[in-house]
Amino acid sequence: AEASPYSLVDICLNVLVADLEKFCVERPDGSLCLKESARLPQEVADQLLETMAYRELLNDGTVGIFRGNQMRLKQACIRKAKISAQAFQQAFCHHKLIELDAAGMNEAVTVSDVVSGLGSSVWIQNNLQCLILDSLTLSPTNPYERCFSQLSGLRVLSITNVAFRDEDLAEVASLPRLESLDISSTSVTDITVLVACKDRLKSLTMHGLKRLSMSTPKFLDVMRELKYLNHLDISDEQHSRSDIPFRLLGEKDILPDLVSLDISGSKYITDEAVEAFVRQRPMMRFVGLLGTEAGYTEFLSGEGTLKVSGGENENQISEALKRYGERACFVKEAFFHLFTQTCFMRITKPEILKLVIIGMRNHPLDLAVQLTASACALNLTRQGLAAGMPVRLLSSVIQLLLKAMETFPEQQQLQKNCLLSLSSVRILQDVPFNRFAAAKFVVQWLCNQENQHIQRIAVNIISILALKLSDEQAAQLTAEFYIVVGKLLEIVEQKTNQNELDTTFHFTLSALWNLTDEAPTTCGHFIDNKGLELFMRVLQSFPADSSTQHKVLGLLNNVAEVRELHPKLMQKDFVDHISELLNSAEMEVCYFSAGIIANLLSRGEQAWTLSQTQRRLFIEKLHSALLKWPTPECKMVALPAYRSLKPFYPLLDCFTLPGVQIWAAWAILHICCKTPARYCAMLIEEDGLQHLYNIKENDQSDPDVLYLTTEILTYMDNHMMYYGKPKHLKELQAKSNG
Repeated sequence: AEASPYSLVDICLNVLVADLEKFCVERPDGSLCLKESARLPQEVADQLLETMAYRELLNDGTVGIFRGNQMRLKQACIRKAKISAQAFQQAFCHHKLIELDAAGMNEAVTVSDVVSGLGSSVWIQNNLQCLILDSLTLSPTNPYERCFSQLSGLRVLSITNVAFRDEDLAEVASLPRLESLDISSTSVTDITVLVACKDRLKSLTMHGLKRLSMSTPKFLDVMRELKYLNHLDISDEQHSRSDIPFRLLGEKDILPDLVSLDISGSKYITDEAVEAFVRQRPMMRFVGLLGTEAGYTEFLSGEGTLKVSGGENENQISEALKRYGERACFVKEAFFHLFTQTCFMRITKPEILKLVIIGMRNHPLDLAVQLTASACALNLTRQGLAAGMPVRLLSSVIQLLLKAMETFPEQQQLQKNCLLSLSSVRILQDVPFNRFAAAKFVVQWLCNQENQHIQRIAVNIISILALKLSDEQAAQLTAEFYIVVGKLLEIVEQKTNQNELDTTFHFTLSALWNLTDEAPTTCGHFIDNKGLELFMRVLQSFPADSSTQHKVLGLLNNVAEVRELHPKLMQKDFVDHISELLNSAEMEVCYFSAGIIANLLSRGEQAWTLSQTQRRLFIEKLHSALLKWPTPECKMVALPAYRSLKPFYPLLDCFTLPGVQIWAAWAILHICCKTPARYCAMLIEEDGLQHLYNIKENDQSDPDVLYLTTEILTYMDNHMMYYGKPKHLKELQAKSNG
């Protein structure tokens, strides 16, 4: 499912909740009301509410859209809603609800508020079947107020992590249709009153019932009475002192219809005892053994019809994560075992990563969960494994990792795990996530780490992230980038002094190249940090390494595009060296050298502060060199990639300098023939065609420039034939042909 596109309903609902105010009007009390009077189908209304709850958007204002008759709710999820008791009553209690999940709502709404509100509807009294009130508070004025008896239709009740007492349990046990009860982590001390519903109770969950004080024989006597029970959960956090699970396994005449038993976290549990218990009850399909000393035999492997939660193998761990997503103690335990299982993973496991995501999302403030989850996520996405993962899952896990880093900024191992997860090229290139937040994090790591391995990873990441940031985002990171440029130049200088051409050196050059791409401020940082002098040394130190040469020249080309930095480049040694590289045997070296010279020449005689004789010589040398180049369809080892084509347009307008025009036209034609969809569309979006039409219409245009321009326009015609022609281009083309 995660590999499939989002459904149209999901897309529409996400658009609606992302900008809800736009589709609403505000009532006098500040609550919202949808503008449209048409009703939403009940299933869509339920899904809308669940989407809002998932994004934690439910408050007194937004729940107003569920007032009145525009919506019809049936299965309502209002988890973690931050609303008042009045808003709850107005928005939800007039609907014909059969299910309500109100887990984790804010303290302003108590258990009594919810139950009393629901009880105000006769229809809900008789027909509400499922109610989840986990982690709510009882009434502060009257915590012993009884209110459940009015919900006579209730079949399923979950009230975990609530100060729910024996008296409350007695009231609930009297509900005439109750079949499933979850009283985990409550204040119940004695469950004897459950005998009152022995003929209808099928599921009983009592995880972590710390205050249970009844004796083991008395507890087992109650179990004997609950003869129709299919599911029993008496699991506990590890180190539980209770002997109830151990003693229960030794009973033969108890719970004959049991299908599921969870004793995770219990002591004294053996494989032999569990196996004997299960074999006596052939209907059993699940046993929970996580955090016990059992689950190591073939019978209990979890690979057959009997499912087992545990830590011995992948099946057991997956089962544990599916069942215990809400229980931090078990999620942490399962993640620990999962980390061990996945250390040498060679197969992509999206179903496992999905379970990791659920565990992380459910426990955002639990350090142990987040730390172990980050290690598991790294194992599941490292090296080539990310390539086979659905983008949706990768996006979710990266966003959660970034959130964990923000929550626990001092936890070095967690931060390192996230950095390593981010280093996947698939994730950096293809996966949507908050790249701005990621860039800030990586910059901080780069500046604070001396470990060369970590430095190399951080440099590689920032070199790719820099190209993915918008101009506005890059501008917000100006201060950080100033520090980064200095740090990267330190690495380059260190490697140059050591004459060391390793991967860190090349990643660092790539990072600087990408950081300065159409980034005038960062180019200024480069110059201010004496980058020009250093890069001249690099060119001279490694003249035979074409990869180093073209990376250095690519960055210097970025700097040369910045008009304000032109005077800084007017150094005789610099321009002389660049001009010598025009005749290099390596095409990439020639290409970027010509780009630097073209940009410096394009600004006219007055901007050229060196010898005018030298300028005329460079004009001839550039033009002569370009005429010897192969056709633009030729292959370059490193295909240039451009964020936009705007730097080329001023060069195309230099009609007195055909060499400058040739370089710009050759460059545009080269990338258009290699990646036509991207760059033809870019020419259209940036109104770059006008510059090409100007050349075509000018009788004085150089023949070579005109030829290259015509070839570009042919690619454009093919592109528009396939994708269609924008209206403003039809007018522009008609004017050109006229």
